[in-house]
Amino acid sequence: MDTTSFLFEGAGLGLRRQLIHQFLEAQPQEVSFFEVAPENWITIGGKYGKAFRAMTDRFNFICHGLSLSLGSTDPLDKTFILEVKQFMKEHNIKLYSEHLSYCSKNGHLYDLMPIPFTSEAVSHVAERIKRVQEIMEQKIAVENVSYYAAPGQEMSEIDFFNAVVEEADCNILIDINNIYVNSVNHQYDAETFLKAIPAQRIAYAHIAGHYKVAEDFLVDTHGADIIDPVWRLLGKAYELYGVFPTLLERDFNLPPLADLLTEVNIIRSMQSTWQTQHEKRYA
Repeated sequence: MDTTSFLFEGAGLGLRRQLIHQFLEAQPQEVSFFEVAPENWITIGGKYGKAFRAMTDRFNFICHGLSLSLGSTDPLDKTFILEVKQFMKEHNIKLYSEHLSYCSKNGHLYDLMPIPFTSEAVSHVAERIKRVQEIMEQKIAVENVSYYAAPGQEMSEIDFFNAVVEEADCNILIDINNIYVNSVNHQYDAETFLKAIPAQRIAYAHIAGHYKVAEDFLVDTHGADIIDPVWRLLGKAYELYGVFPTLLERDFNLPPLADLLTEVNIIRSMQSTWQTQHEKRYA
């Protein structure tokens, strides 16, 4: 993979409002970029608005949307898309990503629901992604999501994912933890899934922790430390495709900043190791 094609590099971290002043004070060198849900920041003002501006002036940022609802049958919210576009312009944010899911049906559902894995859904979602890209005037990245049921399934998850991104001609946000969680819950091989992704479309990756309900049932929570099998899957991805930007997601049960930075540094260490391996391999 040609790393010069990425908009940024290194290890990133999701920005949570309660930590923003700590980041401004510490200015951690470990973090190469931050990610925010634009819905949570577009209208914010006051001290947090000023702090956010200070952050975007100093660091690279990504927008990771929560409410675009790519799989919905509701009309696309063009007003929201234009608001995101303007927000990104104001803060010099160069990339927008979203979930390959839906979260609305005659109003918001406040959860990320699975899109049926059907050929009809492929065409429907791909057309919506293309329309978003036309309005944004840039490619977006779509994320493989965790899911706990597959209603009306006609094709495998990976075939559906690949068909959508190919038809939409978009980039991808590859979520390593979601691959692992789904592989346990739906009994497929995580490495086989990983090997089938269109790696040339990778914009960046997520890695996170999850909650173990049972041996065969995991819940994607972003509220725990990352476990060894998920770290190993990230290493396999670097082995297969080279090093790509990778972001740590932690949405609740937030540990002290030092503990978050410990996991960010694990990402950085793995990236350094695999970058060296690839340089030796192709020297």
